[in-house]
Amino acid sequence: MLFYLSENSIAISYVDFGSQLFYHFLGCTEGFLYTVMASECFVAICFPLHYTIIMSHRVCAILAAGTSFGGCIQTTFLTTLTFQLPYYYPNEVDYYFCDIPVMLKLACADTSALEMVGFISVGLMPLSCFLLILTSYSCILCSILQICSAKCCHCAFSTCSAHLTAILLFYMPVVLIYLKPTPSPWLDATVWVLNNLVTPMLNPLIYSLRNKDEEGPPPAGLPS
Repeated sequence: MLFYLSENSIAISYVDFGSQLFYHFLGCTEGFLYTVMASECFVAICFPLHYTIIMSHRVCAILAAGTSFGGCIQTTFLTTLTFQLPYYYPNEVDYYFCDIPVMLKLACADTSALEMVGFISVGLMPLSCFLLILTSYSCILCSILQICSAKCCHCAFSTCSAHLTAILLFYMPVVLIYLKPTPSPWLDATVWVLNNLVTPMLNPLIYSLRNKDEEGPPPAGLPS
């Protein structure tokens, strides 16, 4: 995508067009990673003394591999169905990068079934992940409310604030683009530009807000 944008090219080959669908693998994997991070925060705050046992190196490796595997399965399924449709040349896309909803508009066949499959698949994955994240943070909130120390509450909230901010920046574009009933090319392009340019620049700032050197040991009941 960066190569074609930097070269100011308006033409892209069919193979390169399909290669940009790798973006969905990264997006799906990121959604699974946020869910795993919410579970990790839940264990760290609700079961701090058992954290090193529950979140062992083996469990972390399995979770990391599972997120990549889940993203690969999700992307392969949608991409395979998309490329089974017939396409005629030449075609133009009113978009700045290749995406499955954009590609379906170029197909010379009935895409209603695939659009429904994509809607269910893309909608089910974020919804399931979001419900798991909501469950984790509901339990975290209950645990925080039981903490008497104001310093412990502050540490717990600072631990979760960066993750919650990143979740909102990730899920809002997904909802606005893939789950709305009426497509809007200009709105989709604007949202994706913000998501692909602004969010990556904000992520280092978001995650560095809690990277502060602290004097002394961490408060009792919370991980360092």
